[in-house]
Amino acid sequence: MAASWDGSNDPGSQSDDSLHFERLHIEPLYDAFVCPLTKQVMRDPVTLENGQTFEREAIEKWFKECKESGRKLVCPLTLQELKSTELNPSMALRNTIEEWTVRNENAQLDMARRSLNMGSPENETLQALKYVQHVCRRSRSNKHMVRNAGLIPMIVDMLKSSSRKVRCRALETLRVVVEEDDENKELLAEGDIVRTVVKFLSHELSKEREEAVSLLYELSKSATLCEKIGSINGAILILVGMTSSKSEDLHTVEKADKTLENLEKCENNVRQMAENGRLQPLLTQLLEGPPETKLSMAAYLGELVLNNDVKVLVAGAVGSSLINIMKSGNMQSREAALRALNQISSCEQSAKILIEAGILSPLVNDLFAVGPNQLPTRLKEISATILASVVNSGEDFFSIPFGPDHHTLVSEDVVRNLLHLISNTGPAIECKLLQVLVGLTTSQTTVDSVVAAIKSSGATISLVQFIEAPQKDLRLASIKLLQNLSPHMGQELAAALRGSVGQLSSLIRVIAENTGITEEQAAAVGLLAELPEWDLGITRQLLDEGAFVMVISRVIAIKQGEIRGTRFMTPFLEGLVKIVARVTYVLGDEPDAIALCRDHNLAALFIDLLQSNGLDNVQMVSATALENLSQETKNLTKMPEMPLPGFCASVFKCFSKQPVITGLCRLHRGMCSLKETFCLYEGQAVLKLVGLLDHTNVHVVEAALAALCTLIDDGVDIEQGVSILCEADGVKPILDVLLEKRTETLRRRAVWAVERLLRTDDIAYEVSSDQNVSTALVDAFQHGDYRTRQTAERALKHVDKIPNFSGIFPNNMG
Repeated sequence: MAASWDGSNDPGSQSDDSLHFERLHIEPLYDAFVCPLTKQVMRDPVTLENGQTFEREAIEKWFKECKESGRKLVCPLTLQELKSTELNPSMALRNTIEEWTVRNENAQLDMARRSLNMGSPENETLQALKYVQHVCRRSRSNKHMVRNAGLIPMIVDMLKSSSRKVRCRALETLRVVVEEDDENKELLAEGDIVRTVVKFLSHELSKEREEAVSLLYELSKSATLCEKIGSINGAILILVGMTSSKSEDLHTVEKADKTLENLEKCENNVRQMAENGRLQPLLTQLLEGPPETKLSMAAYLGELVLNNDVKVLVAGAVGSSLINIMKSGNMQSREAALRALNQISSCEQSAKILIEAGILSPLVNDLFAVGPNQLPTRLKEISATILASVVNSGEDFFSIPFGPDHHTLVSEDVVRNLLHLISNTGPAIECKLLQVLVGLTTSQTTVDSVVAAIKSSGATISLVQFIEAPQKDLRLASIKLLQNLSPHMGQELAAALRGSVGQLSSLIRVIAENTGITEEQAAAVGLLAELPEWDLGITRQLLDEGAFVMVISRVIAIKQGEIRGTRFMTPFLEGLVKIVARVTYVLGDEPDAIALCRDHNLAALFIDLLQSNGLDNVQMVSATALENLSQETKNLTKMPEMPLPGFCASVFKCFSKQPVITGLCRLHRGMCSLKETFCLYEGQAVLKLVGLLDHTNVHVVEAALAALCTLIDDGVDIEQGVSILCEADGVKPILDVLLEKRTETLRRRAVWAVERLLRTDDIAYEVSSDQNVSTALVDAFQHGDYRTRQTAERALKHVDKIPNFSGIFPNNMG
């Protein structure tokens, strides 16, 4: 019976590798040791009433099968019918078997030990490792025997084997050895053993990774080893990566995930996980941990660098908790909460979540609070930073009340307090609070409230003074704020800049910096560009400081490609062109302005800028500047001096003859040029302006049409102006503008132009048959403003749609 035993039913000895050692008995295997049913050495032998001995588990199973099948209860060996299922433990046999097993296993382990070295053949080493697994699985006490025999360090050495199979088997064996054995786990904590195991996580072969992560999972059940594993550089990073890998085996992914769950017992590991993208453990501890852990996790969250998606996740998970800590915690807790909120508020979506969670009220309270509960300056700076981030989320703060009085951020008291704080604190907080006002003035729904508060509190001059701040961030914030305010309080800002010492010069210096195009330069240009064009004081100061010459050179450099594009290129160029254009608004009052336009041939520059396709504002401003220049042409055109008649001509009329002067401008009847008198006809600008009449941007069309109207205005030869427009194929585009009726301004301007065109009989005759034009003029006559109706009436008379004796406007016929 002993000869037939092959261990085929033993879950711990299913491998031929382990059987190699199992069969090497130092003492013979007695038949009495082997269960007749399992053909295995018995562990718990019991005797039946007929004296036959079996393994307890095996005979109990036999009895159960007999009962379930309805068979007689018989002895499986003799088939003798049994009266009782009573089992009598055979203690003497059991003790004898145990003693025999220990002697043999010790001897077999000793033989296996000799095979655990680098010099042994691969097959022997694999058999030895498998036998160690077999022994450990048979009994927990055997794991002590393996440890006491010094086998664990030898198995660890096998991790350095050149054989992949041996390395995998060694990892598997170590896992079996440490399962449910804390002492063996502690043994692996010594030296660099764990570091060696971690290295296998990054091996190319999936089997080695699988065995390594399974071993680490077992080791991670020990608190000591949790800290050890986490201390190994890259261990947590690799494990986190494995949990999100789509190429790893599912079993490996699950083991990596469970290992990380065990590692969460160590606070430092939780931090590392958060750093490597596994934030949930940190968030859980922040929500559910004891106070000291919450504080630690909040403080660490404030140090993390998070991407925007993660900020949104964190804001949703712990935003409310952090806000509660910020409201009611001690100073240390409030600081940790503020720093964490600062990290997660800098994303638009996460900021909106925090607003929903009620962050505004405690933030504003922290900023404005005085007395023993007030925050120290360094924390007020963080509060101001958070508020700046929140305000720049794009929410409508006009409709978000907070606090017991249901104030909003743009309530007059709140804005006044912000302005007061800006004037009475340090640069860092000033900068952030100015950024808050920048955000509030960016929105059309809130800017009016901020403007009203600034005006009522008389804060304009103090805000302008920040332009000279030495801190670049503070200066940038102030310039951006003033730029946002300038469309709404341009006169006040212009007065403050005119009356100040140095602020306007500081803006010019910022623009003049030869550093490419910075955000600060774009903002400074934007601020100057929005100041009222008719403010002669500002224009004179810019002339005196040579600002226009510098700005013109910048425009030319951009056009010639000397300044490369940045994200601020478009607003920078638009602002520069608008600054240059302001000189064309004061031509009648400022001789130096005319000299500047001539010296730098600004008319030619603006004509060139008309072709800035895609830059609508540049085209619009350039067309308006050309309108202003063209209006001045009739004042600058030099009329030729007629020679005095000779003696004969003065006595005898028959000798007199009108001299013929050539080279005169057909439009202005004098000596014209683009550079000296800004004549659009001489400058060949008409075709380019006509080309803009079908622009998609209505403001560009308005500006282009206004410039063309100077060719048929009073003070010029209107008939020649009409001819010039005809030659440029400009009549039909002007009629099309009238027909499209895109804006009231355009209709008024188009009606005026069409009336001038219809004074030419050929055009009037042709247009009279166009029912669409007549209908458009009738519509303007019926629904336009007073002046438009007058002009439309005159136009309709030209095409005989209204009789000349119409008495509707008797005092204004013509």
